[in-house]
Amino acid sequence: MTSTTTTPQSATTAVALSGVTKVYGRGANAVLALDGVSLDVAPGEFVCLVGASGCGKSTLLNLVAGLDRPSGGEIGLAGGVNPGLMFQEPALFPWLTVEANVEVPLKLRGLPRAERRERVAELLRTVHLGEFGRKRPHELSGGMRQRVALARTLALDTPVLLMDEPFGALDAMTRDILHDELERIWSERKLSVLFVTHNVREAARLADRIILLSSRPGRIIYSTEVDIPRPRRIDSPEVAAIAAEVTERLRTEVGRHGQ
Repeated sequence: MTSTTTTPQSATTAVALSGVTKVYGRGANAVLALDGVSLDVAPGEFVCLVGASGCGKSTLLNLVAGLDRPSGGEIGLAGGVNPGLMFQEPALFPWLTVEANVEVPLKLRGLPRAERRERVAELLRTVHLGEFGRKRPHELSGGMRQRVALARTLALDTPVLLMDEPFGALDAMTRDILHDELERIWSERKLSVLFVTHNVREAARLADRIILLSSRPGRIIYSTEVDIPRPRRIDSPEVAAIAAEVTERLRTEVGRHGQ
């Protein structure tokens, strides 16, 4: 099957995956990582991908980001946009200031210097780092570095945001604060978010919809809407109930795979 990248035909779809397959290697050494994954993300929708380690969550995100090509199926992004991608590690340039780090994608887009400065200031205010522009990454906490990484991603000015365990290395309190910040920015900018996490409670806290992938090869085996009013708290009974339901299905899948 030929792999292609297309523009979704429906105005109600921001990201569209149809029968996406990914195989690593050839012949007897071939590993089927993803098998026939079909998924639509609506404009402004927040979708979380969960599953056991090695189920293909990050592989799927890399394919949508264009960092790798699917072995089969189609991946479409509305308007042919380039999505923003944020990893667990902020990957900031240590020799640059916070301002200069955020400015990098603006330079690549060819924006004039005056416009870049104005845009950087706006982005740093958005992530509540307006007073830290002259600092360097080593002078910031882990949570602040992730805010800089988020500002740099937002500088791409894309409506689609891909996030691969962005808060996984942070302590619980910092993670909770950044959940609030991300939710605010997502809502204000009407972003479409595809968010990978191992933390089922985090998924229930953030998502409009949770997608569970099977153990390798990755297939969608469960999907649930998170019909909880916002703002949410990660320790609320409602979030805990959704997380418990998804965790039970994940436990069953891990047990099946182990047998």
